[in-house]
Amino acid sequence: MPARHRASPLPPGDPGGGCPRIALPHSSHRTPRTRSTAVTPPAQAPAVPGSRRRRAVVVALLPAAVLLGACASEAPQQRATSSAPAPSPASALADISHVHGVGVDPADGSLFLATHEGLFQLTDGGGAALVSPVMDLMGFSVAGPGHFLASGHPGLEVDLPQPMGLIESTDSGRTWSPVSRQGQSDFHALTTSSVGVLGYDGDLLRSGDGQDWEQLSIPSEPHSLTTSSDGQLVLATTAQGLLRSADAGSTWSAVDGAPLLQVVDWADDGMDVAGVDPSGAVWTSSDGGISWTAGAALGSEPQAVAVSSAPGGLRVTVVTTAAVLESSDGGRTFDALLEP
Repeated sequence: MPARHRASPLPPGDPGGGCPRIALPHSSHRTPRTRSTAVTPPAQAPAVPGSRRRRAVVVALLPAAVLLGACASEAPQQRATSSAPAPSPASALADISHVHGVGVDPADGSLFLATHEGLFQLTDGGGAALVSPVMDLMGFSVAGPGHFLASGHPGLEVDLPQPMGLIESTDSGRTWSPVSRQGQSDFHALTTSSVGVLGYDGDLLRSGDGQDWEQLSIPSEPHSLTTSSDGQLVLATTAQGLLRSADAGSTWSAVDGAPLLQVVDWADDGMDVAGVDPSGAVWTSSDGGISWTAGAALGSEPQAVAVSSAPGGLRVTVVTTAAVLESSDGGRTFDALLEP
Protein backbone atom coordinates (compact mmCIF):
# COMPACT_ATOMS: atom_id res chain seq x y z
CA MET A 1 0.00 0.00 0.00
CA PRO A 2 1.58 3.32 -0.98
CA ALA A 3 2.12 5.90 1.70
CA ARG A 4 -0.81 8.26 2.10
CA HIS A 5 -0.03 11.73 0.78
CA ARG A 6 -1.33 14.64 2.81
CA ALA A 7 -2.64 17.85 1.37
CA SER A 8 0.00 20.10 -0.13
CA PRO A 9 -0.83 23.66 -1.20
CA LEU A 10 -0.44 24.76 -4.78
CA PRO A 11 2.59 26.91 -5.57
CA PRO A 12 2.37 30.52 -4.27
CA GLY A 13 0.42 32.76 -6.58
CA ASP A 14 -1.36 29.85 -8.33
CA PRO A 15 -5.11 30.11 -7.69
CA GLY A 16 -5.48 26.48 -8.70
CA GLY A 17 -7.38 27.09 -11.90
CA GLY A 18 -4.89 28.29 -14.51
CA CYS A 19 -4.68 27.03 -18.09
CA PRO A 20 -0.95 26.52 -18.70
CA ARG A 21 0.33 26.06 -22.20
CA ILE A 22 3.68 25.33 -23.79
CA ALA A 23 4.97 28.16 -25.97
CA LEU A 24 7.72 28.48 -28.54
CA PRO A 25 10.47 29.16 -27.69
CA HIS A 26 10.66 27.03 -24.55
CA SER A 27 8.68 29.04 -22.04
CA SER A 28 5.65 28.42 -19.84
CA HIS A 29 2.57 30.60 -19.61
CA ARG A 30 -0.45 30.30 -17.35
CA THR A 31 -3.60 32.20 -18.16
CA PRO A 32 -6.15 33.24 -15.52
CA ARG A 33 -8.99 30.83 -14.82
CA THR A 34 -12.47 31.83 -15.91
CA ARG A 35 -15.18 30.73 -13.50
CA SER A 36 -18.08 28.87 -15.03
CA THR A 37 -21.47 30.52 -14.88
CA ALA A 38 -23.97 29.63 -12.17
CA VAL A 39 -26.22 27.74 -14.55
CA THR A 40 -26.81 24.00 -14.73
CA PRO A 41 -28.51 22.08 -17.52
CA PRO A 42 -31.62 19.94 -17.46
CA ALA A 43 -31.15 16.21 -17.66
CA GLN A 44 -31.64 16.41 -21.42
CA ALA A 45 -29.76 19.54 -22.43
CA PRO A 46 -30.54 20.93 -25.88
CA ALA A 47 -27.77 20.54 -28.40
CA VAL A 48 -25.68 23.53 -29.29
CA PRO A 49 -26.01 23.74 -33.08
CA GLY A 50 -22.84 23.44 -35.08
CA SER A 51 -21.26 21.92 -38.12
CA ARG A 52 -21.02 18.19 -37.35
CA ARG A 53 -20.95 17.26 -41.03
CA ARG A 54 -17.46 16.10 -41.88
CA ARG A 55 -16.08 18.99 -43.91
CA ALA A 56 -12.69 18.23 -45.40
CA VAL A 57 -9.91 20.39 -44.00
CA VAL A 58 -6.95 21.24 -46.20
CA VAL A 59 -3.78 20.25 -44.34
CA ALA A 60 -0.11 20.20 -45.15
CA LEU A 61 2.47 17.60 -44.16
CA LEU A 62 5.46 18.91 -42.26
CA PRO A 63 8.92 17.78 -43.29
CA ALA A 64 10.03 14.55 -42.42
CA ALA A 65 -6.89 4.20 -19.19
CA VAL A 66 -9.84 1.10 -17.04
CA LEU A 67 -8.82 2.50 -13.71
CA LEU A 68 -9.88 2.07 -10.12
CA GLY A 69 -12.40 -0.73 -10.52
CA ALA A 70 -15.31 0.31 -8.37
CA CYS A 71 -13.41 3.42 -7.20
CA ALA A 72 -15.05 3.38 -3.76
CA SER A 73 -14.68 6.50 -1.65
CA GLU A 74 -14.54 7.03 2.07
CA ALA A 75 -16.05 10.49 1.55
CA PRO A 76 -19.83 10.93 1.55
CA GLN A 77 -21.16 10.05 -1.90
CA GLN A 78 -22.48 13.46 -2.91
CA ARG A 79 -23.86 13.64 -6.41
CA ALA A 80 -23.56 16.75 -8.54
CA THR A 81 -27.04 17.46 -9.85
CA SER A 82 -28.49 19.66 -12.57
CA SER A 83 -31.71 21.65 -12.61
CA ALA A 84 -31.53 25.07 -14.31
CA PRO A 85 -31.82 25.87 -18.03
CA ALA A 86 -28.87 25.33 -20.34
CA PRO A 87 -26.95 28.25 -21.86
CA SER A 88 -28.45 29.83 -24.97
CA PRO A 89 -27.38 27.83 -28.06
CA ALA A 90 -25.95 30.75 -30.02
CA SER A 91 -23.36 28.86 -32.08
CA ALA A 92 -21.29 25.68 -32.07
CA LEU A 93 -18.55 26.84 -29.69
CA ALA A 94 -20.09 30.03 -28.27
CA ASP A 95 -20.76 28.47 -24.86
CA ILE A 96 -17.28 26.92 -24.55
CA SER A 97 -14.53 29.33 -23.47
CA HIS A 98 -11.74 26.75 -23.17
CA VAL A 99 -11.37 22.99 -23.60
CA HIS A 100 -9.11 21.26 -21.08
CA GLY A 101 -9.61 17.68 -22.23
CA VAL A 102 -11.17 15.51 -24.90
CA GLY A 103 -12.00 11.83 -24.65
CA VAL A 104 -13.71 8.98 -26.47
CA ASP A 105 -16.15 6.83 -24.50
CA PRO A 106 -15.30 3.20 -25.40
CA ALA A 107 -18.92 2.26 -24.69
CA ASP A 108 -20.11 3.72 -28.00
CA GLY A 109 -17.34 5.89 -29.46
CA SER A 110 -18.98 9.16 -28.35
CA LEU A 111 -16.74 12.20 -28.11
CA PHE A 112 -16.68 14.36 -24.96
CA LEU A 113 -15.16 17.80 -24.31
CA ALA A 114 -14.14 18.77 -20.75
CA THR A 115 -14.40 22.56 -20.52
CA HIS A 116 -14.59 25.55 -18.17
CA GLU A 117 -18.38 25.26 -18.45
CA GLY A 118 -18.76 21.50 -17.89
CA LEU A 119 -18.75 18.35 -19.99
CA PHE A 120 -20.11 18.55 -23.54
CA GLN A 121 -20.94 15.61 -25.80
CA LEU A 122 -20.81 15.94 -29.57
CA THR A 123 -24.19 15.06 -31.00
CA ASP A 124 -25.31 13.30 -34.17
CA GLY A 125 -27.50 16.29 -34.95
CA GLY A 126 -24.48 18.51 -35.48
CA GLY A 127 -23.40 20.27 -32.31
CA ALA A 128 -22.36 19.82 -28.71
CA ALA A 129 -24.76 19.21 -25.81
CA LEU A 130 -23.92 20.06 -22.20
CA VAL A 131 -24.46 16.77 -20.34
CA SER A 132 -23.01 17.60 -16.90
CA PRO A 133 -23.73 20.28 -14.33
CA VAL A 134 -21.83 23.51 -14.99
CA MET A 135 -18.38 23.16 -13.42
CA ASP A 136 -14.80 23.92 -14.39
CA LEU A 137 -13.25 20.61 -15.44
CA MET A 138 -9.47 21.03 -15.46
CA GLY A 139 -8.09 17.48 -15.50
CA PHE A 140 -10.11 14.85 -17.38
CA SER A 141 -9.55 11.18 -18.24
CA VAL A 142 -11.67 8.33 -19.59
CA ALA A 143 -11.20 5.35 -17.29
CA GLY A 144 -13.57 2.91 -19.05
CA PRO A 145 -16.98 2.60 -20.72
CA GLY A 146 -19.12 5.39 -19.27
CA HIS A 147 -16.51 5.86 -16.53
CA PHE A 148 -14.76 9.25 -16.37
CA LEU A 149 -12.39 10.86 -13.86
CA ALA A 150 -11.89 14.60 -13.51
CA SER A 151 -10.82 17.45 -11.26
CA GLY A 152 -11.28 21.21 -11.09
CA HIS A 153 -13.75 23.64 -9.54
CA PRO A 154 -17.49 23.36 -8.82
CA GLY A 155 -20.10 25.64 -10.31
CA LEU A 156 -22.29 27.58 -7.91
CA GLU A 157 -25.07 24.98 -8.16
CA VAL A 158 -22.75 21.99 -7.61
CA ASP A 159 -22.50 20.59 -4.08
CA LEU A 160 -18.82 19.64 -4.15
CA PRO A 161 -15.83 21.16 -2.31
CA GLN A 162 -13.48 23.77 -3.77
CA PRO A 163 -11.34 22.46 -5.37
CA MET A 164 -13.15 19.26 -6.23
CA GLY A 165 -10.17 16.90 -5.87
CA LEU A 166 -10.55 13.63 -7.76
CA ILE A 167 -14.16 13.03 -8.83
CA GLU A 168 -15.71 10.32 -10.96
CA SER A 169 -18.75 9.66 -13.12
CA THR A 170 -20.08 6.24 -14.00
CA ASP A 171 -22.91 7.48 -16.23
CA SER A 172 -20.92 9.19 -19.00
CA GLY A 173 -20.57 12.48 -17.18
CA ARG A 174 -24.15 13.20 -16.16
CA THR A 175 -23.55 12.92 -12.42
CA TRP A 176 -20.32 13.01 -10.41
CA SER A 177 -19.16 11.71 -7.02
CA PRO A 178 -16.12 12.61 -4.89
CA VAL A 179 -13.35 10.02 -4.72
CA SER A 180 -10.57 11.68 -2.71
CA ARG A 181 -8.59 14.88 -1.99
CA GLN A 182 -11.70 17.09 -1.92
CA GLY A 183 -10.75 20.63 -0.93
CA GLN A 184 -7.09 19.76 -1.55
CA SER A 185 -6.27 19.02 -5.19
CA ASP A 186 -6.99 20.65 -8.50
CA PHE A 187 -5.38 18.25 -10.95
CA HIS A 188 -4.46 20.15 -14.11
CA ALA A 189 -3.02 16.99 -15.69
CA LEU A 190 -4.64 13.59 -15.14
CA THR A 191 -4.19 10.16 -16.69
CA THR A 192 -5.43 6.67 -15.85
CA SER A 193 -4.47 3.09 -16.56
CA SER A 194 -5.43 -0.40 -15.45
CA VAL A 195 -3.26 -0.03 -12.35
CA GLY A 196 -4.00 3.47 -11.10
CA VAL A 197 -4.12 7.20 -11.63
CA LEU A 198 -1.39 9.80 -12.05
CA GLY A 199 -2.12 13.49 -11.58
CA TYR A 200 -0.41 16.86 -11.19
CA ASP A 201 -1.76 19.50 -8.80
CA GLY A 202 1.50 21.36 -8.18
CA ASP A 203 2.98 18.02 -7.13
CA LEU A 204 3.06 14.79 -9.12
CA LEU A 205 0.87 12.27 -7.28
CA ARG A 206 0.20 8.59 -7.93
CA SER A 207 -2.49 6.28 -6.55
CA GLY A 208 -3.37 2.67 -7.15
CA ASP A 209 -6.91 2.96 -5.82
CA GLY A 210 -7.79 6.65 -6.05
CA GLN A 211 -7.69 6.92 -2.25
CA ASP A 212 -4.11 6.61 -1.03
CA TRP A 213 -1.55 8.80 -2.79
CA GLU A 214 2.23 9.03 -2.94
CA GLN A 215 4.24 12.01 -4.10
CA LEU A 216 6.71 11.56 -6.96
CA SER A 217 9.36 13.79 -8.50
CA ILE A 218 9.34 15.17 -12.05
CA PRO A 219 12.02 17.47 -13.53
CA SER A 220 9.57 19.99 -15.03
CA GLU A 221 5.93 20.95 -14.61
CA PRO A 222 3.80 18.79 -16.96
CA HIS A 223 1.18 20.40 -19.15
CA SER A 224 -0.29 17.01 -20.07
CA LEU A 225 0.24 13.40 -18.95
CA THR A 226 -0.59 10.16 -20.71
CA THR A 227 0.10 6.52 -19.91
CA SER A 228 0.11 3.15 -21.61
CA SER A 229 -2.77 0.83 -20.77
CA ASP A 230 -0.65 -1.10 -18.24
CA GLY A 231 0.45 2.11 -16.53
CA GLN A 232 4.19 1.47 -16.84
CA LEU A 233 5.09 3.88 -19.64
CA VAL A 234 4.21 7.55 -19.11
CA LEU A 235 4.76 10.65 -21.25
CA ALA A 236 4.72 14.24 -19.98
CA THR A 237 4.76 17.36 -22.13
CA THR A 238 6.70 20.23 -20.55
CA ALA A 239 8.07 23.61 -21.62
CA GLN A 240 11.55 22.05 -21.57
CA GLY A 241 10.60 19.14 -23.83
CA LEU A 242 9.02 15.71 -23.76
CA LEU A 243 9.69 13.51 -20.73
CA ARG A 244 9.27 9.73 -20.60
CA SER A 245 9.02 7.31 -17.69
CA ALA A 246 9.36 3.53 -17.90
CA ASP A 247 8.44 2.89 -14.25
CA ALA A 248 4.97 4.42 -13.86
CA GLY A 249 6.26 7.92 -13.16
CA SER A 250 8.88 7.12 -10.53
CA THR A 251 11.80 8.33 -12.68
CA TRP A 252 11.95 10.43 -15.86
CA SER A 253 14.26 11.07 -18.79
CA ALA A 254 14.15 13.50 -21.71
CA VAL A 255 13.26 12.05 -25.12
CA ASP A 256 16.10 13.05 -27.42
CA GLY A 257 14.94 14.34 -30.79
CA ALA A 258 11.27 14.52 -29.81
CA PRO A 259 9.24 17.53 -31.01
CA LEU A 260 8.21 20.11 -28.42
CA LEU A 261 4.63 18.94 -27.82
CA GLN A 262 1.91 20.83 -26.00
CA VAL A 263 -0.57 17.94 -25.63
CA VAL A 264 -0.15 14.19 -25.99
CA ASP A 265 -2.30 11.07 -25.65
CA TRP A 266 -1.80 7.30 -25.73
CA ALA A 267 -4.07 4.96 -27.69
CA ASP A 268 -6.17 2.52 -25.68
CA ASP A 269 -3.90 -0.38 -26.60
CA GLY A 270 -0.43 -0.96 -28.03
CA MET A 271 2.32 1.63 -28.38
CA ASP A 272 0.60 4.24 -30.54
CA VAL A 273 0.81 7.84 -29.32
CA ALA A 274 -0.16 11.18 -30.87
CA GLY A 275 0.74 14.71 -29.87
CA VAL A 276 0.36 18.25 -31.13
CA ASP A 277 2.95 21.03 -30.94
CA PRO A 278 2.12 24.68 -30.10
CA SER A 279 1.77 25.60 -33.78
CA GLY A 280 -0.89 22.93 -34.36
CA ALA A 281 1.36 20.40 -36.09
CA VAL A 282 0.39 16.78 -35.39
CA TRP A 283 3.02 14.17 -34.56
CA THR A 284 2.62 10.40 -34.09
CA SER A 285 4.72 7.65 -32.57
CA SER A 286 4.35 3.88 -32.91
CA ASP A 287 7.01 2.98 -30.33
CA GLY A 288 5.64 4.60 -27.21
CA GLY A 289 7.04 8.09 -27.73
CA ILE A 290 10.66 7.28 -28.56
CA SER A 291 10.58 8.30 -32.23
CA TRP A 292 8.11 10.62 -33.98
CA THR A 293 6.65 11.16 -37.45
CA ALA A 294 5.21 14.47 -38.69
CA GLY A 295 1.55 14.55 -39.73
CA ALA A 296 -0.91 17.27 -40.63
CA ALA A 297 -0.41 20.95 -39.87
CA LEU A 298 -3.70 22.23 -38.44
CA GLY A 299 -2.64 25.88 -38.18
CA SER A 300 -4.19 26.63 -34.77
CA GLU A 301 -2.95 26.24 -31.21
CA PRO A 302 -4.07 22.93 -29.65
CA GLN A 303 -6.07 22.66 -26.46
CA ALA A 304 -6.49 18.87 -26.18
CA VAL A 305 -5.92 15.61 -28.06
CA ALA A 306 -7.39 12.10 -27.80
CA VAL A 307 -6.20 8.93 -29.52
CA SER A 308 -8.06 5.65 -29.84
CA SER A 309 -7.90 2.53 -31.97
CA ALA A 310 -10.37 2.33 -34.83
CA PRO A 311 -11.03 -0.06 -37.72
CA GLY A 312 -8.62 0.73 -40.52
CA GLY A 313 -6.40 3.09 -38.55
CA LEU A 314 -5.75 5.27 -35.57
CA ARG A 315 -8.46 7.78 -34.59
CA VAL A 316 -6.94 11.12 -33.59
CA THR A 317 -9.15 13.93 -32.28
CA VAL A 318 -7.66 17.40 -31.79
CA VAL A 319 -9.35 20.41 -30.22
CA THR A 320 -7.73 23.66 -31.33
CA THR A 321 -8.63 27.26 -30.62
CA ALA A 322 -10.55 27.21 -33.93
CA ALA A 323 -12.32 23.84 -34.22
CA VAL A 324 -12.74 20.22 -33.18
CA LEU A 325 -10.97 18.11 -35.81
CA GLU A 326 -10.72 14.37 -36.32
CA SER A 327 -8.52 12.03 -38.33
CA SER A 328 -9.26 8.40 -39.18
CA ASP A 329 -5.92 7.80 -40.88
CA GLY A 330 -3.51 8.27 -37.99
CA GLY A 331 -3.17 12.04 -38.14
CA ARG A 332 -2.37 12.56 -41.81
CA THR A 333 -5.67 14.25 -42.79
CA PHE A 334 -8.46 15.75 -40.68
CA ASP A 335 -12.15 16.60 -40.98
CA ALA A 336 -13.91 19.33 -38.99
CA LEU A 337 -16.50 18.02 -36.52
CA LEU A 338 -17.32 21.31 -34.84
CA GLU A 339 -16.33 24.89 -35.57
CA PRO A 340 -17.61 28.44 -35.01
